Amino acid sequence: MSDTQSASSQGDESNHARHWRQTLDKVSHRVESLSRYRHEGRVTRATGLVLEATGIRLPLGSACLIELSSNEAERFAEAEVVGFSGEKLFLMPLADTSGLLPGARVLALSGNRLDIASARRFPLGETLLGRVVDGNGRPLDELGPLDQSPHAPLETPPINPLARAPIDTAIDVGVRAINGLLTVGRGQRMGLFAGSGVGKSVLLGMMARFTNADVIVVGLIGERGREVQDFIENILGDDGLARAVVVAAPADTSPLQRMQGASYATRLAEDFRDQGMNVLLIMDSLTRYAMAAREIALAIGEPPATKGYPPSVFAKLPALVERAGNGKRGGGSITAFYTVLAEGDDQQDPIADSARAILDGHIVLSRQLAESGHYPAIDIEASISRAMPAVVDGARLRQAQGFKQMISRYQRNRDLINVGAYVSGQDPQLDRAVALYPRLETFLQQRMDEVSDIGTTAQVLDGLIPPAG
Repeated sequence: MSDTQSASSQGDESNHARHWRQTLDKVSHRVESLSRYRHEGRVTRATGLVLEATGIRLPLGSACLIELSSNEAERFAEAEVVGFSGEKLFLMPLADTSGLLPGARVLALSGNRLDIASARRFPLGETLLGRVVDGNGRPLDELGPLDQSPHAPLETPPINPLARAPIDTAIDVGVRAINGLLTVGRGQRMGLFAGSGVGKSVLLGMMARFTNADVIVVGLIGERGREVQDFIENILGDDGLARAVVVAAPADTSPLQRMQGASYATRLAEDFRDQGMNVLLIMDSLTRYAMAAREIALAIGEPPATKGYPPSVFAKLPALVERAGNGKRGGGSITAFYTVLAEGDDQQDPIADSARAILDGHIVLSRQLAESGHYPAIDIEASISRAMPAVVDGARLRQAQGFKQMISRYQRNRDLINVGAYVSGQDPQLDRAVALYPRLETFLQQRMDEVSDIGTTAQVLDGLIPPAG
């Protein structure tokens, strides 16, 4: 072959390769311009809170977009798969779906990725300190986006119970009645049982400001929207907010977003714990979380069981609570306080009863004490800290028991004392309780701006009841 023929052959090969490269570039450009959604279905039914869709296969818990009618650009509402029946998917929207039409498109979505099996991802990390976000992780405080924060799914693998560090260290919450008589251990999960209007938010705010913790995570779930700003500005304060993250999912949001807000607050606390920090998690309230779970379960057809609560609700409560607590040995901890609303001050409410069984203790707030001006309105007789024997010595434990016994003895004889029917000298223990009661009552009361650390509390308690007594 001559040099001319060889050069011509090489030129043809070069032109051929160039042609294929140009063709591949065009195909690549067309592929890149396609929608990132690769699965599409249609809405076939909208009843109450739940939408039904067909023509699309998505796993439980995955996210999708629902097309809404609009005169402007394309508009979508985000939803989550909460159940299925045969080929039908049950979807729960995260926001308002006004403008939804029959046959609206349902598009698979998982963040910005095509992998539909992946879970939605939420912002985490120290960049959220001092921020207020909603149940989706979106800022509510207008302090800028959180796009640069690390993102992760809400679900985490459970910790092996044998790998958890034991609760053996007391945590200072700054409240005298709790530090002295209901001592809380680092990594403990406590319930705050109260009806409406007895001062639970004020007590939570005191613990948020005074507790010796590296980070505070506050979940305001299902409460009135007005209370969100009030809690942040008047109860938590600037100092408390500086080391806190607030997740707000008020009552006017969808039940799915309220449940998601509780899970997100817990996930934030887990992330800080995994970094070796000691976290205080405050969730107000566990009852609203259960009510949101009830709304979803009933909407997809689950039968009610106890007082209208389906069985799945009582499975979700321990799944959420068990995520708090101590991490692995040598790591961080989550000390959690969950408020439980006792409807009509009924302590036998099914959610209150279930919460008592899964928590490590309970603090009961009394309406009678609150109405008499006794704050914090902690009913010492009805409250207990199950971890207290592990975090205080025997002398301190007996001292707390003696205090509670004197309060109980006085309360049982209050009517006789008030009408003058009690004669001193007949019962030496009651005589002592009557003599000490004004000081005991003063010990249990505390102003919302007053701090009483564990050391100061112990000194005051020693003055009332000598440790050897």
